[in-house]
Amino acid sequence: MKSAGRVVRFRMPRYVVRTLIAAALAGFSAPAAQAAAPGTGSADTIFVGGAIVTVNPTAPQVRALAVKGGIIVGLGDEKAVREQWTGTTTQVVDLRGGTLMPGFVEPHVHFIGTAMQTLLALDVSNFELPYDTLDTIVAKLTAHLKTLPPGQWLTAFGVDPSRTIPFMAALTADILDKVSTDVPIFVLNQSGHIAYVNHKALDAAGIGRDTPNPPGGGVYVKDARGNLTGEMLELSSYLRFQAKMPVPTRDEIMAVLMRNARNIAATGITTCAEIALGTAFGFDNEIAMLKALEANPAMPLRLRVYLYGPAVPSGYTVRPGDGDDRLRFVGVKFVADGSNQGLTGALNAPYTYPKGTTNRGTLDYAEADLLGQARPFFDQGWQLSIHANGDRAIDQTLAIYGQLLAGNPDPIKRRLRIEHFTITTEAQVDRVKQLGITPGMTIGHVDFWGQPFHDQIIGPERARRIDPTGSLKKRGVHFAFHSDSPVSPFAPLRYISDGVTRRWQTPPRTVLGPDQRITIDDAIRAVTLDAAYQMFVDDKVGSLEVGKWADFVVLAKNPRTTDPKDIVHIKVLETWLSGVKQSF
Repeated sequence: MKSAGRVVRFRMPRYVVRTLIAAALAGFSAPAAQAAAPGTGSADTIFVGGAIVTVNPTAPQVRALAVKGGIIVGLGDEKAVREQWTGTTTQVVDLRGGTLMPGFVEPHVHFIGTAMQTLLALDVSNFELPYDTLDTIVAKLTAHLKTLPPGQWLTAFGVDPSRTIPFMAALTADILDKVSTDVPIFVLNQSGHIAYVNHKALDAAGIGRDTPNPPGGGVYVKDARGNLTGEMLELSSYLRFQAKMPVPTRDEIMAVLMRNARNIAATGITTCAEIALGTAFGFDNEIAMLKALEANPAMPLRLRVYLYGPAVPSGYTVRPGDGDDRLRFVGVKFVADGSNQGLTGALNAPYTYPKGTTNRGTLDYAEADLLGQARPFFDQGWQLSIHANGDRAIDQTLAIYGQLLAGNPDPIKRRLRIEHFTITTEAQVDRVKQLGITPGMTIGHVDFWGQPFHDQIIGPERARRIDPTGSLKKRGVHFAFHSDSPVSPFAPLRYISDGVTRRWQTPPRTVLGPDQRITIDDAIRAVTLDAAYQMFVDDKVGSLEVGKWADFVVLAKNPRTTDPKDIVHIKVLETWLSGVKQSF
């Protein structure tokens, strides 16, 4: 690609290779692509009238971009692009001073889980100030109870003791009994790693004080006298409750999945992951749902799917890379520990809350067990993704990846993922570089939980190093930002702002780890090209280059020239997929 100010021209042999690939992927024939050679003036659409941010260092911004058949065919100086690509049917889109960028890429979303928790259950998440209290949470649940039909469970999502007054005030079965003793209640913590139920739900699930903890790290929490508190840890502890809950109809599920997709796309995201397929309605059912969703022309997102390892049934037939441009299966995910703000992430040194605690969190698996589960998928060619929040879980994950990659002359080709990579050491960052691992970080940890981490949960020294983007950048490691939705809201512009400023939410908005701040361009890459790299789709999306898919977001302002603290407030004007403007 030539520098900004000159139109990009195809040249042999790269032109032939890239155009034929693009033609096959976009669904138009090779002859049509060849007919669109320089000078034919046959683009479908040309964008002008605003900054066009390419995320390509050889030409970071241009003034015009041309699209044909859902593929970018030219970009550069407006006059040259117009002369080369304007035909009798070409539509010219005036950005009216807005900024065109690659569509944002979200590499870690519980796509089905977000739809179920935030659109079907009562969403009590609170990412604003002031924090909730137990009384306000109980009031919300009580009000919602009145809207439920007979026979329905009261399900809710988003309670977070680390963002509740008083600090770490948690729901119990006794507290939830104040809402109802007749209706089963199931409330999922904001992290997804903890849940709370009333006594009616415990009875409905057949769980008593003598019920053994389930495998996979699940815990039915008991008090000092051995009585169940109503709190549960990790996914495997929820299964007996989920089995008793009424299941929505297929039509209801499909409707909320589409609504969720539109909500995501409205933030400028065009490619999104389902990071843990099989955890809500079963492996085969969820595959069928996602295939039906992507077959709908109104679906505004591309999906990249990661199977949840423990949920994969024997004899499954899906294989690495199965799918198409809209829906592709790329990886398998495991979970090594819990949530740091929930005090269950596995640490090498104890938490600092409560004072004097010896709690270091919990590993969900012994190393040999997790390695044994992961190896067959690795050997089949799947990309592996392991959730590891605490430094002890990260050590375990690095040890497993080191064994899997032993003897591999080019480990970076496997692009193994660590999810969250929250509480870390410099030695771990070095090892990530050596193994070619691509970490993804819930950068909202800095914003929404930075102050609790620093002041109460892990102390200043470890808190300053959470989400170590500065250290990763120095070593040239590809890293990505994500929401882990529904754990935090999908909001790529907020991720950019958080990555650059690293200010926590509570006044006076202190900078958490100044040496871990990155530039605006670095943060933009973490939600575009490097996020695409993490899902093996960086050759098609994440930057604006000839031959890539025409997936765009149009913003009211240019984030590259906006005060970093104000990037979060930039308005998303439009989202385009394959050169088609999406409507919501």
